[in-house]
Amino acid sequence: MSALAPNATDVRVRSGPLVGAVLGRVVGMLAARAQCPIDRLDDALLLTDAVAAHAPAHTNDSHVRVLVRAGEDGLELRVGSLNPDGARALLRDAELPGVGNVFERVADEVHAGAARDGDGDELILRLRFAA
Repeated sequence: MSALAPNATDVRVRSGPLVGAVLGRVVGMLAARAQCPIDRLDDALLLTDAVAAHAPAHTNDSHVRVLVRAGEDGLELRVGSLNPDGARALLRDAELPGVGNVFERVADEVHAGAARDGDGDELILRLRFAA
């Protein structure tokens, strides 16, 4: 992977109970450094909870990998190293009865498909900070 931006990190956590805690803290820290509005921070944490709950079932190496980038305009979560068709399966798993799809309701942009680095599938979630 290429060099990361100053307010970015590549998180790789073994599937299990720590995924949500680690991912939530990392996203919170980077979002705060990017001056993320509090309502969008809540949205980002909803996304991380859904990723933590569903991504482990679709990883290709028993680790959840998320590239997190935060800037003055928004936040990007790139959930990678997923099985073939894992991004679409992860997207389907985020469907809640009576609510709809968490990723599609909260994120401003959602893209599922082959990873650009050739390492399986990836799900890209973007939140914009400004309306």
